[in-house]
This record gives sequence, structure tokens and C-alpha cells, in this order.
Amino acid sequence: MDMLGKHQLEASLHEEQMLIKNGRLKEDSPLDVSKKFEKLCEACREGDLKSCQEMITEGVNINARDQFDYTPLILASLCGHYEVVRLLLESGALCQRDTFQGERCLYNALNDKIRNLLLTYFYSKSTDPLQPFAAHITSLLVRDTPNTSDLLVTTAGESFHLHKFILSSRSPYFSKRLAVTPETTSWKLPSMIPPQAFELAMKYVYLGEIPTDVGGGPGTGFSEDEVLEGIDKISEKLGIRSLWTGILESNDRRLARQRRTEEVDKGRNQLEAWFRGNVLKHKVSIDTSKAGDVKWGRENSIFADVLLQADEPPDGHEPEEPATDSQVLMRSDDLGELKGIPIGPIPQASQSSSRGRAARKSILFPVHRAMLLRSDFFLSMFSSAFREAQASEHLQIVTIDCSPDVLEVILTYLYTDKTDIPLELAVDVLLAADFLFLERLKLKAAVVMSTLGNGNGAIAQKSSQQGAADLDAEEEAISIYDVVRAGWFTRVPRLEEFAARYFAYRLESYVEEPEFADLIQESASRIQGRQETDSIELLDEIRYYLSERFRLRFEETGLEEMMDEEAATSAGLDTTTNDAGPDAIKVPEHWGSGTRSENHSDGSQETGSTAPSSVDMERLMLDGEVRTLDGKVVGDEFVGDAINYQILLRKIDILLERLKLDA
Repeated sequence: MDMLGKHQLEASLHEEQMLIKNGRLKEDSPLDVSKKFEKLCEACREGDLKSCQEMITEGVNINARDQFDYTPLILASLCGHYEVVRLLLESGALCQRDTFQGERCLYNALNDKIRNLLLTYFYSKSTDPLQPFAAHITSLLVRDTPNTSDLLVTTAGESFHLHKFILSSRSPYFSKRLAVTPETTSWKLPSMIPPQAFELAMKYVYLGEIPTDVGGGPGTGFSEDEVLEGIDKISEKLGIRSLWTGILESNDRRLARQRRTEEVDKGRNQLEAWFRGNVLKHKVSIDTSKAGDVKWGRENSIFADVLLQADEPPDGHEPEEPATDSQVLMRSDDLGELKGIPIGPIPQASQSSSRGRAARKSILFPVHRAMLLRSDFFLSMFSSAFREAQASEHLQIVTIDCSPDVLEVILTYLYTDKTDIPLELAVDVLLAADFLFLERLKLKAAVVMSTLGNGNGAIAQKSSQQGAADLDAEEEAISIYDVVRAGWFTRVPRLEEFAARYFAYRLESYVEEPEFADLIQESASRIQGRQETDSIELLDEIRYYLSERFRLRFEETGLEEMMDEEAATSAGLDTTTNDAGPDAIKVPEHWGSGTRSENHSDGSQETGSTAPSSVDMERLMLDGEVRTLDGKVVGDEFVGDAINYQILLRKIDILLERLKLDA
């Protein structure tokens, strides 16, 4: 491979800077001094997973940099917040080894665990989070089974099987034409338009990558110039002029890559607007007992070809007037602007004795099988001999076992690749995504569930000191026990890991609860053929994070460094620690070594494995007295933490004895 000379590199960099200055090229990490980006950076420093998720959902640029040239990913890796780093990478944060910011991120990673995580995210994986979404849309152009197209465009010798809802969302021309004649099923392309030009235009509409070779030449019937002229005409006709601009700039790889990213994002936003203005706008609320009677014709203005039904929970709705037998579910070819969309219910007076009872409701969503195919569940259903896959006069109704709110989240993901999952729905979304084989949505739901209690050990430590009564209201949105069991059921290991950390930082509030004991028993029973000496996975992780909880508290005081410096002077006191009696405080070995000798007013001396004598104890004292979990008053937080650690370990041992488990 030829190496570029210094003058060539300098010329390339100068050209790049000029493109950025002129606004034609965007920086990978632009400067951002907005309040939202500042909040994201602060959350990355503190490890506040919940705030990070909120800022990402709001569309904050996670690859921007602050006034000190730090990106959120650098801040999170530098401060050692593994979960935040993983969230940023999964959301599209850049970590390229051949760039300054990428190497800086790797170099500054606090530990090897984070560094190895960064190395697993290659360029293509981290820079194009919309790639799976765009790939699915593009695949619809060539997918034969199941057939989801509803518009046939023919040219001289070629035909294209297209989808009205995609054309309507992406092309102003098709949007206007199909609004007037939604029943159109075929369209003949003018003979002066080369098929290669129309094929290229459709690839652009379907979020495909535009090739540098536009086609044409000997044997094709059209020259390359004629194809280019055809692209120019059809891009203007369909209202997609950016296609022509993209072809002209396709020779510059970086400009082409940037334009590709922008076009996919633009296409996704257009599909989202169409989805919200048509699918969600025309969802129908109806009594569950009447849902099966809905007759929705295939020739409808939003081109829906299947109905998804979600039933509200039996007690999860407000009391309403009961539906009557005269409820009209109608479809006609002469409904004017309704275009075959059903009307109902039509309330009438009723003398029913059940007037005071609320009828259970269902929501029907008019959707498109082409988008449902992102789920392997629907792909198998519509590719098989099931009733739902068969042609019928009216749209088939497919019932999904979840609430309407959960189904709306799932449909939003399928149509837009966006997820805004409320914490209270996260468990239900996870279970539904597992049922529908939507692995990426499962991951996103798990990330949201991991924000329970802010997903931060340091924040949890503060709340545990204040007591269970001071826990944030959002921590009650879902049960941590449901999180663990959902993680087990859906095979998402990160949820068990998160739950273990969550329990460890709040163990005093849970360890004596009967449901906690039941959970430990369940964890033990998950090991097939378990022996008495086998460990319990959940309990092992709780012990690990419990150790981390108190070790981190110890490190935050700054004592570890001081104790290392005085290790030589304190080594002589280690032997007295063993003779300090049964009440001596035992500090875990991995916390560091060192002892403290206290002289009392009566001349007696108490020796314990605590802080060295030179530590400024006033810095460790609280405004009031420090009490341990068993109510004893101690001199400082460090001693209290050491005692609390042993108390919690003893409570775990007592629990195991009560459950007759040896772990």
C-alpha cells in the first residue's frame, strides 16, 4: 500500500478543516456547551445511569465534547463506571483506535474491565446504531416470503414490488397521489425513465446505500448519461432531491459516510412521523367482547394489512359506559375521507343492569406486516400456514399478550427503532420482547431496568444510610424481585448482576424480608443436581458487591493511601490485633493493612485493625454520633463500616442456616 507523504497528509487535513468550516462536513466530536450536554457529562462522572438514559432518549449528542475536550465516553471510562460505558457504546458512542479521542478513551480507562469492553466495540458496530433498522427496510425490496408489498410498479421488462406506507412517508409525490387514490395497486413507469434510475431511487427511498456505479452502458439499453439524467428527473418528480446531491458527492468517502448517516436518520424520522400520524392516530378502543367483530377492509387510507389487539388488564381501566349491542363496526367503499377505517362505538341509551360496571377494553392497532417482520415471531407466523397468514376479505386480528401501553412501545420500536420505555413498564416490555424474539429491545428494556435506584452504587450508599423510608419514589415503580425473576426467565444475565449490586448496597433493608429468603431459595434451586457445597450464584454476587460497597467507602476516605505509607510503622502492631478480644473489629484483608492504637484517660490501651494513629480523626467524625446497624455507637464512619460489613455477613449466614443451605 502506498504511504502518503507529509505534504499530502497536511493537504488532506487542511481540506477537511475547510469542509468543516464551510459546514459541509461535521466533526465527529463537536463542541457542545448546552445545559443538557452538561447534565449528561455530569451523569457520566457520577455514574448516574438513569440520567444518562434520559439524556440519550432526549437526543443529546453522545459523541460531542465539553469545553475541556472530554466526551461522555471518556468521562465514564475515566471514572470507572462500567454500566455507563456499556450504555454509551450500545447507544452509538465512538471509540476508534485510530483516532485521538479513541486512543485517549482507551488510555484513560480506569481498569481492564472497561478497557476490554471498549476494545470489543469496533468502528462499524459503534458508529451506526441504525444499521439493523435500515437493513430491514432495504431488505423489503427483495423479500419474496412472506409477500408484504401492495403496489406493483412496472417498466420495460422489469417490475418492482413496493409498499405504499413507505412511499407515502418518504416521497411527497407518492404521499399526495396515494392520499387521493389509496386503492391504487399498480403503476406504470414512463418509458423515458431508465429502470436503473428508478431502481436507484427506490433503493434510496428504502434507506439503501447508493452505489457509486449508477449502471447503464452497453447491453442495458441506456447509456450512463441517460441513467444520470433519469435520476435527476425522477428525484425531482418524487421530491427526493437529496438523492441527486448524494450521487454528486459519492466520490468523497467521508462526505458520503456522513450523508449516509444523515439520510438514514432523516428516513427514520419520516417513518416515525408517518407512524404517529397514521398508525397511532387510528388505533381503536373497543370492548374486548366486541373486538372480534371488527371488520376492517384492506383498502384503507393507511394501507394497514393486519390488526394487532392488546387487552387492558381486568382492573386496569377507568369505569366507563358499557358498550351496547348497537355498536357499529363498519367499513364501506363510500365512507368519504374515512377510506375504510371503522367507526365505533356509537353510544345509545341502555337499560342494562350492568351500567355501573366497567367493560374491559381492548386497543386495536392497524399495522403493516412489513414492519412486524423485524420480529422473528411474526416472520414465522406470516410465513406459515397459520390463519393469520392467509388472505381474507378483512384484516386478520392478532392478539398479543400484553397491555396496550406495552404494545405501543413495541410498535414504536419496530417502526422507528426508538425506545422511550417508562420504568414502570420495563419488566412487561422485557417479557413481551422476549416472547417476540426482539433481542435489541430486550437489551434496551434491561438498560432501563438497570436505572432502578439510579443504577449507581455511590448513590445507593447514600440512600441506604438514610434508611428505607427515604428511598426515591421511582424505586417503587417496579419490584427488584420482579427484575431478578424477569432476568432469569428471559436469560438476561446483566439483570441478575444489577440486582445483586442493588441488594448489596441496600442489604440491611432486604436481608430479613421473607421474599428475599424465597429469592435466595429460588437461586439455589436453579442449579440442577445441586450439592450441599455448591455455591448460590446470586448470593455470591451479592457478597462480592457487598465487599465492593464497603471497600469503596473505605477508599473514598483516603485512608488506604495513608495506611500504605505507614505500613512499616504499623506492622509491629499487627500481632497485638489477634489478642484484642472477641470485640475487636475485623477488617477484610483486601481493604488494606494497618492498625490504630488508642490511649484512654485511665492509661489503658485499645488496639484494633482500624486507621493509623496519624490520621486526622476530626475529618472522619460526623456532626452527630455514628451508630452501627445493631445500634452501637462508634467513633467514626470507618469503624462503623467495618462493623456493619461483619453484621451483614452474619445475617447472610443466619439466613442460610434458616434455609438449610450450605453456600
